[in-house]
Amino acid sequence: MAILHGEYFLELIIIFILGLTSGSPLIKVFNLEDMELKESVILNGFSGILDDGQTGSKCDIGNSSCGFHDMKKLVLCEEELKGIGSLNTTCQLNTSLQFDNDVLITGEGNLEILSHVSVGCPFAGCLISINISGDLLLAEYASLLAGTLIVRAGNLFLQNNSFLKTTALGGAPPPQTSGTPLGVDGAGGGHGGRGACCIKSDGKDPEDTWGGDAYAWSTLTKPWSHGSRGGTTSREGEFGGGGGGRVKIIARSILNVNGSISADGGDGGLKGGGGSGGSIIIRVPKLKGTGTVSARGGKGWAGGGGGRIAISSYSREESLNIFVHGGESHGCTSNAGAAGTIFDSVLQSLIVSNNNLSTLTDTILLDFPTHPLWTNVFVKSCAKAVVPLFWSRVQVRGQFSLLYGGTLSFGLSHYPFSEFELMAEELLMSDSMIKVYGALRMSVKMLLMWNSEMQIDGGGDAMVGTSLLEASNLVVLREKSSIYSNANLGVHGQGLLKLSGSGDTIKAQRLILSLFYNINVGPGSVLQAPLEDAAKGDLAPRLNCESPSCPEELIHPPEDCSVNTSLSFTLQICRVEDITVDGLIQGSVIHVHRARTVAVNAGGLITASRLGCKGGVGKGHVENAGAGGGGGHGGQGGDGYLNGVSSRGGEVYGIADLPCELGSGSGNSTSEGTTAGGGIIVMGSMEHSLSSLNIFGYVRVDGESNHQAAGNQSATNMGGSGGGSGGSLLLFLHSLTLGNNSLVSSAGGHGGHVGGGGGGGGRIHFDWSNIPTGDEYAPLANVKGTIYTRGGMGSDGGHDGKDGTVTGKECPEGLYGIFCEECPIGTYKDTNGSDISLCQPCPPEEIPHRGTYISVRGGVTQPSCPYVCLSEKYHMPYCYTPLEELMHTFGGPWLFGLLLSGLLVLLALVLSVARMKIIGTDEFSGPVPPPHESQIDHSFPFLESLNEVMESTRTEESETHVHRMYFMGPNTFGEPWHLPHSPPHRIDSIVYEDAFNRFVDEINSLAAYQWWEGSVHSILAVLAYPFAWSWQQWRRRKKVQQLRDFVRSEYDHACLRSCRSRALYEGLKSVPATMWYRFIAGLNAYLRTVHRGCLRITLLPVINWLGTHANPWLSLHGIRVDLAWFQATTSGYYQLGLIVNETNEVAQPTSLPNMGGTMTIEELSNHQTVQWQGGQQYTAWSRRRIGGGIGGGIINLYTLPSLEDRKDFSFPIYLILRNARPVGHEDLVGLIISILLLGDFSLVLLTLLQFYSISLAAFLLVLFVLPLALLSPFPAGINALFSHVPRRSAGLARVYALWNVTSLANVVTALIYGCYYYQIQSSSRGPQNLHAWNFSTEESGWWLFPTTLLICKCIQARFVDRHIANLEVQDRTLYSNDPAKFWDS
Repeated sequence: MAILHGEYFLELIIIFILGLTSGSPLIKVFNLEDMELKESVILNGFSGILDDGQTGSKCDIGNSSCGFHDMKKLVLCEEELKGIGSLNTTCQLNTSLQFDNDVLITGEGNLEILSHVSVGCPFAGCLISINISGDLLLAEYASLLAGTLIVRAGNLFLQNNSFLKTTALGGAPPPQTSGTPLGVDGAGGGHGGRGACCIKSDGKDPEDTWGGDAYAWSTLTKPWSHGSRGGTTSREGEFGGGGGGRVKIIARSILNVNGSISADGGDGGLKGGGGSGGSIIIRVPKLKGTGTVSARGGKGWAGGGGGRIAISSYSREESLNIFVHGGESHGCTSNAGAAGTIFDSVLQSLIVSNNNLSTLTDTILLDFPTHPLWTNVFVKSCAKAVVPLFWSRVQVRGQFSLLYGGTLSFGLSHYPFSEFELMAEELLMSDSMIKVYGALRMSVKMLLMWNSEMQIDGGGDAMVGTSLLEASNLVVLREKSSIYSNANLGVHGQGLLKLSGSGDTIKAQRLILSLFYNINVGPGSVLQAPLEDAAKGDLAPRLNCESPSCPEELIHPPEDCSVNTSLSFTLQICRVEDITVDGLIQGSVIHVHRARTVAVNAGGLITASRLGCKGGVGKGHVENAGAGGGGGHGGQGGDGYLNGVSSRGGEVYGIADLPCELGSGSGNSTSEGTTAGGGIIVMGSMEHSLSSLNIFGYVRVDGESNHQAAGNQSATNMGGSGGGSGGSLLLFLHSLTLGNNSLVSSAGGHGGHVGGGGGGGGRIHFDWSNIPTGDEYAPLANVKGTIYTRGGMGSDGGHDGKDGTVTGKECPEGLYGIFCEECPIGTYKDTNGSDISLCQPCPPEEIPHRGTYISVRGGVTQPSCPYVCLSEKYHMPYCYTPLEELMHTFGGPWLFGLLLSGLLVLLALVLSVARMKIIGTDEFSGPVPPPHESQIDHSFPFLESLNEVMESTRTEESETHVHRMYFMGPNTFGEPWHLPHSPPHRIDSIVYEDAFNRFVDEINSLAAYQWWEGSVHSILAVLAYPFAWSWQQWRRRKKVQQLRDFVRSEYDHACLRSCRSRALYEGLKSVPATMWYRFIAGLNAYLRTVHRGCLRITLLPVINWLGTHANPWLSLHGIRVDLAWFQATTSGYYQLGLIVNETNEVAQPTSLPNMGGTMTIEELSNHQTVQWQGGQQYTAWSRRRIGGGIGGGIINLYTLPSLEDRKDFSFPIYLILRNARPVGHEDLVGLIISILLLGDFSLVLLTLLQFYSISLAAFLLVLFVLPLALLSPFPAGINALFSHVPRRSAGLARVYALWNVTSLANVVTALIYGCYYYQIQSSSRGPQNLHAWNFSTEESGWWLFPTTLLICKCIQARFVDRHIANLEVQDRTLYSNDPAKFWDS
């Protein structure tokens, strides 16, 4: 009878009918994986054939071998299940149940298994199938137990501590599998992973020993196999744990697991191995909870392997724990069972995780699907996976990750002759390892390694192919990650290869890195080929030690960058844009090909030291005495010496300009204690040079040093081996930078103790490509570090090795040296070559003395070396100053001076002719006495005119004139004239004091100057003193005129103006007017030469003249005249005047020494009296009161030495600017002044030009230290020379003289500045190379123009004084030495 349920009625009828037509009642139960769950239809009472849907095998339904026991009727909720409710609504199970055969539970409602209720069929392979439309709930501590559990529900909820369990209840594994181990080793059972085995077989590695084998790889995406039983340790019984069962869960919505779902293998204890985990299939849209899903291997003497889990869920919480790890092994705790597999059907990802249990047992990874490809593979948590099949390909679309101690092995350790492929988007390794036995072809986009290892064992067989690791985007090794191969290894990519830090290494016997954009070798990281034990094994690279020639592939390497074992390279970096080295790159023959830049930073090292030949072409010899000679290469090896026996060092070999030979050692390769020479480093090639090489660390190819003693075969004497010679460093490059403390070395090794000779230095060559010349030149190298090719030191009598060679490519014209630098300044090179001797000195006669050679970009290639002047003030091409250029334009300084002098004389003649034409000469033709009405210029030291004495027509009586008052003060803007307020005692009784004070106040107020007049004078005195002098004279005249107008218009001025004149007139009525006028003219002529600072000297001629010319003739009329001073003020100012005495005797001067006007002050001190005719003597007066109460004193030959004369800072000016006697020859004087004036102006211009050549500041300082002073004398002189009126000409000439004297300040400034500039500043520049003839150059004769100008101005001043005298004193007889001639005129 068939029990039909729900929707399956029609379908089952059809199947049944088909069965009847075949003659037997055959029932088809559809595949368990079908989402329609047709397996829920169970037939009872029929016999037939069941297809299990997995293996395709058929069996009798009633046979227990099919996994079913005798089936009973369909169970009901309240009857068989003893629950409450109905399966079509809600059925609650509150009583624990145990079935003894397969059970089917079906319905359209809900099923709830309440707390602490257990429902199970605890027999191996027993099936419980639940098919309900509603929800299945397992409350806390509820359980559902069977060998096979199949659950279909709307939702499935497992609360805390509830579980679905098939642990150790698995049925028989698939046939033809070896999941259960044989023998009594107590090994674990296998399924998803192999079972562990704690007994090591003889001759096998631990990795080759395992228990039960893995199976069901092909169905891991839909696993439905029972786990295997563990092995036993005794033949007396089966003590191994049972295999895990099977669980299939299909929910339409949610599976919430807070309990556990397990298909674990059973524990075997100490007498048996653990069973392997079973199979779990979960298909649900949402998978939630914090519980556990596991198919673990059981614990035992040896742990069982993990099972297999497949999950299909679009939403899964990370908090859910899924375990497939192997069981723990009591007999070998470090070797748990191998991990099983977890397959995510949605993500198409495989996970192999051993839950951090260490194991030596493998999880087998067989063929990977190709249609479709899996997305990701994760081997993690100490899982150990192996790809055992030869020529296998592991390919996924996404990541292949090895994490947390995961290990992936390719091939078998005892058969490392196969090749494997690994293809993925990314290979991520963290704390994990990949082992390859054979060769690996890897192709990924990114390879990221964190504290991980990749070991490739080629087995020492040269027939094994080269391993190629290709990562198109990124290769990063961090935290002591390493890639190791004892065979050939190629690492290719198109992005970045980065070894991040200490412990990160890539090592191989032969290593090729190619096609990366950038390679970064971080601090402490290593790129190395060959390995340290490179001499062992068939795959060790062969070094060409016996050939002195350069391998062709080092100079012209192949372009394909493939790993070619026939080539000489041990480590090649090919077609890489930028290489940065902070760590170590080490190899015997290192070649960098088709790279752009290489940077060796501080702490970085590229080395082939001690990796050259032991022996070789230049090997050092070893004599019986035991001391070895050093190897030779670029320099000869040092001889070894011991006990009087010398061992010859190795010979020099190789080509210095293209070195690519290995260094040689001492002895031969088979001797004990031998040393090796340096290896080879080649960067770039003839066709492809490095763009730049920047070294701030070290690049070394040094020979090996030996510090151990070596003995000969008889061991009678002990001697040290010689040092190895340096290797070869060949650099093809565009530019080089050697930073501070950097080192490029090919040094020989030191000889060993005792008597070993030092190794010879190696060879270093810089082969510059496309050396720029001319304007395109740029320095090829910036060298601040050290380049070292010294020979090694011998020990204890052994000789030192000779130094090696450092060479560069032959330099073009203008460049020299290893680095093709520009020839030193002042040299040129017109041939090719690098020797500095080819840079020849430039001809010294082709450069001016003020020129200096300059650097020319690309060097100087011709003898005519370029130069510039020492300063911008000098002009090319002869480096002359503007002044010198002017002089040399006219033939040099001498000819220029002659031409200038001639020109000045010619112009002066022209000016003189023009002056005579314009002015005429009749104005100066003869002596013309001044008219009586002429006004005397009070700016000169004249006495007030006495001419008016003889002209008085007043009728006033002299008795009415009681007293005469004098103005006090120098009449300056600071101290103007003034009258005292107290009236003289002589007039006290006849004046009203207040009226007198008002009169004095008005007079003093009128005599005072306005403040602005003094301000203008002060400003002009600073800016232009001649203007200040002219301003003062003008204001004085205006002031005198104002005083005269005031007195004449306001007061009866008879007593103020004419009392003296009337008094004198009364006393001089006996003197003819003409004689008096002549006397006054002669006296003023002599007084005009008196000046401050030299009063005693300049008054002496006046006193002598009075004694020789005036008094002898005036005495005939009863008159004697004495010179006197009057009214001295506190400021030291006093007035000069005359005292006229009446005498009744006629006196004639006696003969006195030097009375002709030539007696000096010193001679006067020896004469105390002067005798006149009649025997009268006059005693010398130093001071006396002059009649009338006026303070003053007589000035004569005896009082003159005691006359006070105060000097001030302007005293030197009076030596130049002073009145002189007329000399006549007006035309000649005018011509000389014209010449001096033109010369002055020319020298001024030349001086300004000279100082302009120094600097603009010097030019402005000299020109404007007194503004307008330097250039004004010329227009002032021209104006004075061409003035018509003599008196006006004299005034203009005085202005001209003042401008001339004022300009001396500018000239002195020029001398002071020039002294400072040329004597102090020029001393810091050292001696200059001056031509002897060039006396006017600034360095030696700068003072000529200012000094000449100073002298010219002084001479000019004296001639101007003569010119002024000619203009002001037109009567030359006034200075006649003959008194008769004077009076006759």
